[in-house]
This record gives sequence, C-alpha cells and structure tokens, in this order.
Amino acid sequence: MNTAALPSLPSKANTGKMLDTSLTGGFGPTSVTSRAGAGSINGGGNANANANGVPLPILEEDNEPRTYYLEASDPVEDSDGEDLEFDEIPVEQFDDVSDSDVDESLEQAIRNINEKNFFGTTIEPVAKTEEVTATLTKHPEVIDDFIRNYLSSKGLLKSLEAFQNEWYEYQQKEKLAPEDVTIVPDVYQQNQELADALQKLRVDVDNYKEIASNARATYDKLRKERDFHRMHHKRVVQEKNKLIADIKRLKKHYENYEPTLKQLQHKYEIAMKEKMLTKLERDRLATKVSALEASIKGMEKLGKSTYKLSKGGSAPVLATAGAAPTGIPAENDPHHRSTPGPGDLALPVVQQPSLPAATKKSHAASKDATLPSEDRVNPFANADLPTAKMDRFKQMNQVKGHSLAISSLKFHPKKLILATVSDDRSWKMWAFPSGELIMSGEGHKDWIADCDFHPRGTQLATASGDGTVKLWDFSKGIATLTMSDHTQAVWSCAFHDQGDFLASSSMDHTAKLWDIHTGRCRQTFRGHADSVNQVGWQPYSNMLYTCSGDKTVSIWDARTGLCVQTFFGHMNAINNAAFSLKGNSFASCDADGVVKFWDLRQVSELSSVSFGPHPANKLAFDPSGNVLAVASNDGSVKLLGAGGHERGKTREIRAHEDSVQAVVFDRTAEFLVTSGSDGTFKMFQGVP
Repeated sequence: MNTAALPSLPSKANTGKMLDTSLTGGFGPTSVTSRAGAGSINGGGNANANANGVPLPILEEDNEPRTYYLEASDPVEDSDGEDLEFDEIPVEQFDDVSDSDVDESLEQAIRNINEKNFFGTTIEPVAKTEEVTATLTKHPEVIDDFIRNYLSSKGLLKSLEAFQNEWYEYQQKEKLAPEDVTIVPDVYQQNQELADALQKLRVDVDNYKEIASNARATYDKLRKERDFHRMHHKRVVQEKNKLIADIKRLKKHYENYEPTLKQLQHKYEIAMKEKMLTKLERDRLATKVSALEASIKGMEKLGKSTYKLSKGGSAPVLATAGAAPTGIPAENDPHHRSTPGPGDLALPVVQQPSLPAATKKSHAASKDATLPSEDRVNPFANADLPTAKMDRFKQMNQVKGHSLAISSLKFHPKKLILATVSDDRSWKMWAFPSGELIMSGEGHKDWIADCDFHPRGTQLATASGDGTVKLWDFSKGIATLTMSDHTQAVWSCAFHDQGDFLASSSMDHTAKLWDIHTGRCRQTFRGHADSVNQVGWQPYSNMLYTCSGDKTVSIWDARTGLCVQTFFGHMNAINNAAFSLKGNSFASCDADGVVKFWDLRQVSELSSVSFGPHPANKLAFDPSGNVLAVASNDGSVKLLGAGGHERGKTREIRAHEDSVQAVVFDRTAEFLVTSGSDGTFKMFQGVP
C-alpha cells in the first residue's frame, strides 16, 4: 500500500531514518535503502515509495538534505482501551491555528504542525502575488562526486564507467565506511582551485610575454625607421641646400654668359648671310665650270680629228700641238718638228688646256670621298612604278629564321635576296621567296637592331647594341670595317645612294656620317634631346632625316652638318620614318600608334592617322608611294592608302602572334614581308 508523501520531520522524532545516504552536490541522484529491505530509490526531490514506506525529505540542522520513510505497520487491534495510555493534548496548542476560508489539505495541515513544532511558530504562506526568485546554493562535493568530476574533466570515460560500477556495487554491499562518503576536505578543493588558477595565470603570463616580445620588436622596428627617416631627412636637407647653392651659382654663371650668347647669335646670323652669299657664288662658279667643261669636250672632239701622218705610212698618232710627252720639253724632243717636212700632211692642231698643278696634286693626295653635287635628279620621280594591291595579300610562306626577335628586314638592291638581323647577335641572308639560307654572320657582342645593303650589293652594314657599326664584305666573308665612335647602342644605319657614305643613329642622342673608304666619321649631327631611333636618306639627295625619342623629326644637310627643318606634332617617342622612292611622300610613326604625313616644303603636317593604342614600330612605302605598311605591336600589319586610287583605304593583316618588328615591300610590289618577336618572318603575296 502506498502512503502519501509527508513533510520532513525532525530526525530525533523519526524512527525510520535511513542507514545510508548518498548526495551529489545537493542536486545529484540520491540512493536510499530502508531498514525493512525495501530496495533502492533514485530521484531528485520526489521518490517513488514501495509498499513498505514513503520518502519524506527534510533539512537537518547542518542543512544537509535527508530522506526519511514512513514504515507500514500492522493495524492495531481495537480494544477497550484498558491497556492504552493517551496523552491529552491541550486545546490551547491549536489556538494559533487560524481558520481559513480556503479548504486545507492534509499535507498542508501536517506541514503547519511540523513547522510550529520545529520553529516554534507557524510560517505564513507567501502571497501568490509575490514572485519567488530561485537561488542556487553550491554545496560541497562528496568524495565520489569529486572523483567523477575529475575523471570527466580529463576525458577518462572508461575509468569513470569502471569507477561508477564499483562504487555502486560497494554501496549495495555496504562496504563503504562513513568516512568514505564524507565531503571532500576544503584543503584539497582549495589546492585544486589554486592549481587551476595557477595554470590559468601561467597561460596568461605566457601570452603577456609574447605580447611584450612583439611590442618590443615593434618598438625596435619603429625606432630604426625613425632613425632612418631622420638620417634621410638630414641628407635631403643637405642636398637641398647644396642644390640651392648650385642654382644660385648657375644663375650668376648664366648672367655672365648672356652677353656672350647675344654676341654668338649675332655672329651666327652674319655667318648664315655669308653662307647664303657663298652658296650663290658657288652656284655661279659651278655654272661657269659647266660651261668650261662643255667647251673642253667640244675642243677634245675637234682635236680627235687632227692627225699627223708619218712618211712611212705608219698608224695615225694623236698629237697635241706644242706639247711633248710628259717630262720632255718641246724643244728637246727629237721627234719634234717646228715645221712640217716635205712628206708631212699639215693638219690643224688643237691645244689641250692643262689643269693647275696645285689642283692635280690635291686630287692625287686626297683619299676622302666627297658627296655629289646638289642638282641631281631623282630618276624615279616621273617613273610609273608598280602599286601594291592592298586587298589581295595572302600568306604564302613562313620561315623560322632566328631564335630571338627579328628586328629588321632589307631586300638586296639587285637580286632576290632578303637580309634579316636579330636580337640573337647574328645576321642572315635568304633566297627569296623560297626561304633557303644563303649566308650568315656573327661578330657583334650584343643585339643587332638594323642593317642595310650597299647600293652595289657587295656589302652589308649592321648596327648593334654594342655601340658599333660593322661593314661585312660578301666576297671576303668577314667584317672589313668596324666603326665605334658611338658611346651607346646604335639603333639604325643607312647607305647613301652613291655608296661612299653610311649614316648611323644612336642612343647617345647623335647621328653620324661615316666615310666607308677611310672608316672616319665625317660629320656628327647633334641637336636631339633624346635617343635618335632611326636615320635615313631622302632618295638621290644629300639630305638625311632623323627621328628621336624627343618627339621630333629633323632634316639635316649632310655636307654642312646643319639642321635644315624640324617637324613637331607627335605626342610620344618617334620610332620610325620613311620616304617614298620618288621622294614626294614622307611619313613617321610613334609609340602611341599614330602615323603622320609631312609636307617638306611647308614644314607642316599633312594628315594624321591613329592605329593605337599599340605602338607602331616600322613603316614601309611600296615602290609607287601609294601604299604605306605599318608594323604594329599588336601582331598585325596595317595597310594605309597614301595616294593614287588607294588613298584613304585601310586594311589589317594578322601577321604574328607577338609584336611585328619590321615590314618591307619588294621592288615589284607583289610581295610583302614581315618579321616578329617570335623569330619568324612571313611572306605575303598579292594574289591576282
């Protein structure tokens, strides 16, 4: 039979106190065994009573929860009450119990009686309107809970399971002494807490040490940077003061040179006037010389008709009247006759004019070549030359010529031979259009930027990054001349149409004119403020052009070394320029991909076309000058109509995967050849 749960009773009034109690921090499971052998009961605060008793939890004086059971007993037999003794309970003991309108349950009534006996007064029930705040009281751990918590915190789950099994077994067998289930001594708990706090502090100390070390390193780094910037600031201040002093000194120096510059300017103007007068005088004398040469030629023709016949009928002998063979005076000549003999035929005699002795001596002693006269006529000026067909070019052949980029292409002036130069320090000649290798040469110490054939086709000039220009003789198979007056890399070279002079341009801001017979530098053209990227000749003239990184193109007189014209208009470094074969078209291109056409007479820009943003590397006119090919850095060749029926037309040919470094037309305008940074050159043919 199950009895109702009763409120806790004082231990001294209860005869059903348990023999053994196990607590878990005041909140864990509680195992209780009754004296009557009722078995174990597990629960938090409510227990399931068996047939032998009902658990009654109360608080003892030491605040430890205890659980008690009401034992079931046999009913007392009804008797007459003779042997029973009853204690009389005074009515006054129940005076304090106030009646309430609310029906009171048995449990509440028993609780009130127990509270009055235990505390001496009845505790008034808390009003329902007041909210009770739950409080958490930490009770000391018993030994077994301490061990469980320790094993659980260390992750020893198997050991924890074994410990629990054995502990519960010992509890059931009542093998645990009272001291085995007591509270863990405070000293061990304090030691454990101190050990945990110490471990935490050690971790904090290690973290603080690391933070301090990083702060120290940061501080040292900042201090070094501060010292460096302080020293750099002092040095900058010193350099600034030095520059200020130099600027003041230069200003004073410039003030001293100002009068000198004005005087030199005046002298220059006078010299230019004298130069013009000298040029007029030279032209007048040249006219006289031409007239004298014409008269001499007429006299020579007349002298050839004068013969002196010998008596024996010997062969006719050309004679000059009054003149003897070289080195014999006329009067001492044994064959000289002052009067004709009887058998002689008297014919008129023409006297040959003799050159002055000083002139003969100077011509004999001089080995330097001279530039031709200025009044030459371009033989192609009025010729009907072939025009390239812009829309008909298709690739016909591709040759892997070099291991590195091919920087320049040139056709032989008389044969179907193509020359290539490359960054791999070699030059090669190929049969065109088969692409078979004919000859190659090596000798430069750095890349080769440009090449040009001698007008007679017997030699090849190469310009290199090692600062030299070499002249290669095909018959000898060697470099017969090395010109090394440039102080930096040489970008370009070009032969004069007579073949006696070679022009070169360099990164040292100058262009030079070389006499290939003596290897001497005859002129140095100074005036550009940056690298001179290319040099070339106006066809059949003594005028050469240079294009520079200072965004200008200049025209120079090769005889005087003076700049005749300068073209402005490009907004970036000028890479290349070209004349048409007829000499009537002139174009230039720059690093922005802009191509400009110039009027030489008006010194002005005719038109401008942009193929940007990629740089334009090289230009080439076809023989007629009506089509201009532009080698672009985007791997394509742009064809632009510059005159005739092709004017205004444009076409793009995809030539190489990488940038196109050079482009050239052949003499028939049938073929177009391109070279790229991939070390190949490709041939395009105009299909009819």
